[in-house]
Amino acid sequence: MSAQGHGASPDGSGTSPKGHGASPDGSGTSPKGSGASPERSGTSPERSGRTASSRTRVRAVPLGPRSLAALVLVSAVGVVAFFWPFLAPPASRIGAHAEDAPWLFAGLLILLVAVVAATISESGLGPKAVAMLGVLAATGAALRPIGAGTAGIEPMFFLMVLSGRVLGPGFGFVLGSVTMFASALLTGGVGPWMPFQMLAMGWFTMGAGLLPGGARLRGRGERLLLAAYGFLAAFAYGTVMNLAGWPFMGALTSNIAFDPDASVPANLARFVAYCLATSLGWDLGRALCTVVLTLVLGPALLRALRRATRRAAFETAVTFDAPAA
Repeated sequence: MSAQGHGASPDGSGTSPKGHGASPDGSGTSPKGSGASPERSGTSPERSGRTASSRTRVRAVPLGPRSLAALVLVSAVGVVAFFWPFLAPPASRIGAHAEDAPWLFAGLLILLVAVVAATISESGLGPKAVAMLGVLAATGAALRPIGAGTAGIEPMFFLMVLSGRVLGPGFGFVLGSVTMFASALLTGGVGPWMPFQMLAMGWFTMGAGLLPGGARLRGRGERLLLAAYGFLAAFAYGTVMNLAGWPFMGALTSNIAFDPDASVPANLARFVAYCLATSLGWDLGRALCTVVLTLVLGPALLRALRRATRRAAFETAVTFDAPAA
């Protein structure tokens, strides 16, 4: 019998690689005949790697033990700095020390710088993460003055929400603080209120990175989640920032100002009245602007941010090969 007529192999084994799909090494499975090739299986290495990386949370600035401890410390100090009117008893007379605000400003600023320094030193913030941080912070600082004085239209907030969502809470806190610092320098808004703004914006952006479903939730559900968070967080940001200036109005100037001799419920009622009278319209404009921009521009910006983080490969160590001799 000829090898051509019966499919016999040239070595007499009776099995032709062409007729039965045997592999050259005799395993009986040909890469072409078994359908396991990247072309025929429909899952190329490039496509599968892209899918896997797109479902993995990227941590451009991971929170390690030291940076997490520093973040908890500055957050605790920030909570006291914001909410002391409701924490101090009326007999403490702490409201008489409003002239100490510059010291609080310096202390909070030092702590914020310590958080950023600890995060950079521990996480090994590379040049790619620094570049993305600079681009996003500069973009946010440029967006902030666009709607200044116009019913709370502040487009930088939606950028902070989406950036924190994609890049995680560590990067989000650093981005929010640096963006507010840069915008203060850009607009001349440097003052005792600046560290409060930096801390509040850091919390705002970090909260977006802590939302659930970061590795699985996509599409309309994710956009609705981010829009709802942006709406609520915009009000929370405005309310917290009201606490930074409300205690220093002076009880004699208005019946909605902080009264150090009043009880906590009375001061809480005064503060609610102060928010409704002074900032409700502005906070509503900020919240609606954040929702609209998130729903309209969110899909394109989320894809761009995720594509940039995949290509940056923050968690991949950069190595340099020695030149060939």
